[in-house]
This record gives sequence, C-alpha cells and structure tokens, in this order.
Amino acid sequence: MDITDHPAPAPGTPPGPYDPEAAFEDTIARDQRIEPRDWMPDAYRATLVRQIAQHAHSEIIGMQPEGEWITKAPSLRRKAILFAKVQDEAGHGLYLYSAAETLGADRADLTRRLIDGRQKYSSIFNYPTRTFADVGVIGWFVDGAAICNQVPLCRTSYGPYGRAMVRVCKEESFHQRQGYELLLTMMRGTDEQRAMVQDAVDRWWWPSLMMFGPPDADSPNSARSMAWRIKRHSNDQLRQRFVDMTVPQAEKLGVTLPDPELRWNGERGHHDFGTPDWEELKRVVSGDGPCNAERIARRRAAHEEGAWVREAAASYAAEQAVRTRDGVTA
Repeated sequence: MDITDHPAPAPGTPPGPYDPEAAFEDTIARDQRIEPRDWMPDAYRATLVRQIAQHAHSEIIGMQPEGEWITKAPSLRRKAILFAKVQDEAGHGLYLYSAAETLGADRADLTRRLIDGRQKYSSIFNYPTRTFADVGVIGWFVDGAAICNQVPLCRTSYGPYGRAMVRVCKEESFHQRQGYELLLTMMRGTDEQRAMVQDAVDRWWWPSLMMFGPPDADSPNSARSMAWRIKRHSNDQLRQRFVDMTVPQAEKLGVTLPDPELRWNGERGHHDFGTPDWEELKRVVSGDGPCNAERIARRRAAHEEGAWVREAAASYAAEQAVRTRDGVTA
C-alpha cells in the first residue's frame, strides 16, 4: 500500500476517537509495557493470569522438595542456607500472586484452583528428593533452568510481572550458584558422595529438560504469548540455551549427563541432545507423577491449618480500618 493512500491530516484536524485496541497493539509493537489500568484484550489478561498463577504455584509447591531436608541437612551452615532458600521461594510466590491480583485475580481463588487441581504448577516439583545431593542438583538444574526461562520475563510486556521478575531472577541466580557449590563440595569428598551426586544428576536431568514445556509444535499457547511479548523465546529455544549452558558446567564438576546423544554440533553452534519422554511429561502434568498427590495434600493441609492466621489478619485489618475511619489513635 502506497503512503499516499493515507495522507497526513490537515493542520488543526481534531483527533479521531480513541481506539483502545489500537493503543494496546501500538504499545506492544513499540516494545513498551502494559500497565494494570491500561485496556487489554480479555485473552491477554487470561493468558497472563494463567501463566503468573502457574508460576506462583510453582514457587510455593517448590518449597516442599528441598524443605524436607532442612532438618536433615548435615551441618548448621547447610541448614541455614537451605532455610534461607526456602524462604526466598515463599517470597517469590507472594510477589507473583500480587502481580496476578493487579489483573483482577483473587489470591484465595487461585489457591483453591491449585488445591482442587484446576490450575497447574511446574512438573519438576513432582519428583522426590531422595538424597541430600538432590538439593544441590535442584539448585544447579532446576534453578538454572528457571534462570533461562525467567530472565527474559524481566522484559515481559506486562509491567507488574516484569518488575517482580527482576528480584526473583537475582535470587534464583544465587540459588543456582549455591546448588553448584554444594555439588562441588561433595565431588571433592568420598567415593560415596561422588556416586550420590551422579545418581542425582541421572534422575533430574530429563525432568529438568521437560521444565520448559512441550516441543514448540505441541505448545498451543506459545505463539500467542510471544506475539504479545509475554514470552520472549520459545520452549525449544530456552531448552537449547539451558543445555548449552549446562554442558561445560558438568565437565567442570566431573559428572556425566545421562544422554548418549549429547554432543557439540559445530555447524549449528549448539549441542545436539536426545528427546525427553514427552509421554512422561503428560502423565506428570495430568497428576500421575511420583509426588503429585503428596505435594497437593501438603499444600491443602497447610492451607487449612493456616485458616486461623488468615482470619486473625483479616479481623485485625478490619479493626484498623474502623479505627482509621473514626480517627482513633493507638
């Protein structure tokens, strides 16, 4: 179409009616942020609520696998490190639930949806932590994969989500280094400790690759999320980045990644690697993983046992609101 088909308006011509959809698309096209009070398509809002809720649920459920080892950690230093990390994950969940609330979501409703099985969380947290080496491998693999996935989210098109991710990513980076340091320490230890690390690597490698979701061809939400710049990279792109990042770290650590197809491809400039068991991913996501029932049961119990805290907090907030309204000071 020639530019003369749309001549510039004459000077003094009043602006046309405001088109919120056009303004939204223009903001996305200029790679700027959508904020809570801006108009947005219902599908954009729903996509964000689904993604942010799943992310928040993953942080909260993700406290469980490592939390089991707080009382069993081999030293006071390791207990303190692990306790601090679990606290960080709880904070991440709170940031993300708050971001979802800016979209009109209700935090209590999101929790009910999680407990009732109507919303998902990351498949990786449905695997057991059998040894203390698992704590290190979770830090190395799981938090490393989270960094690959979440650093681009600092530039996501929705403002509150992107701003929350800045602090989350800084803390996840520390978690990844902490996990790797633990494994380095164990690899300098006894033969039994080195075998424990290798066993944990063997068990967590493929589930970690599945963390990025199904292949791009089987990921129905990716294309729209990328068009709206909620996501910046596809599942397969992020998975490749994780593999390329992890291989030299494994060599430095002295462990073998359990993939006979893993090798450097000079033509592509990336590592080739095998295909995860996508049927396993489907089973785990649908609720049939090793620890699905246990994870949700614990989350449900914590929610029910914490009811009195929520009620007390709500009562106190209501009382303070009345006192403020009536001008009463403490």
